[in-house]
Amino acid sequence: MTYCVGLRLDRGLVFMADTRTNAGVDNVSTFRKMHSWVVPAERFVTILSAGNLATTQAVISLLEERSKAMGERNPSILDQPSMYQIAALVGATLREVIAVHGTAGQKAESFNATLIVGGQVAPGPPRLFLIYPEGNFIEASQDTPFFQIGETKYGRPILVRAFDPAMDFADAVKLLLVSFDSTIKANLSVGLPLDFQVYEADSYRVGVERRIGPGNAYFAELSEGWGEALRRAFASLPPFDLHG
Repeated sequence: MTYCVGLRLDRGLVFMADTRTNAGVDNVSTFRKMHSWVVPAERFVTILSAGNLATTQAVISLLEERSKAMGERNPSILDQPSMYQIAALVGATLREVIAVHGTAGQKAESFNATLIVGGQVAPGPPRLFLIYPEGNFIEASQDTPFFQIGETKYGRPILVRAFDPAMDFADAVKLLLVSFDSTIKANLSVGLPLDFQVYEADSYRVGVERRIGPGNAYFAELSEGWGEALRRAFASLPPFDLHG
């Protein structure tokens, strides 16, 4: 399992993903689940992946291969005229990979994967999409300004309560780190290192990009501070009347 989040802010996009994959408690590995494509002054695209590792790696490899030689390997993620068309292409590629794997003697469901696709293609605005295993997708909006994939339930409450589209990038990253900390504490299939990336609208380039690894001082301080804040908040609530 994994955990990935994409946020749509007023000023751009923020992405975060863990790197843990496992096939049992004694087979834990680290794989990058965030991949980006950039054409300066024209487009920026990032994909986050969750699900069967063979499937997600095959999808990313196909997209990479088809974007290496412009005009020769089609359809290319670098040729699509809008983020909507990119989302459609990624969805079709995911559906193609799952269909191929599903004919190899195992059920297609075992090869399922879900993707978050975000970015900007000039002259359109930044957009964020959630791609389902069937290849169809939905777009983030004011009512649904963020997407989660993978192990979503533990980190969702803090996002629902604290997310504000007007927040700055630093607060957005802090919010995501709290969400990931809650998930890591509740589920062993999600773990450090964490990759995050900030995209500023109309920049058409990767903004701040960093990996938060084991022993990171800020993450340790945030985790302890959040736990202490929750304990104080709990203690401040009115007592329950057992006899009322």
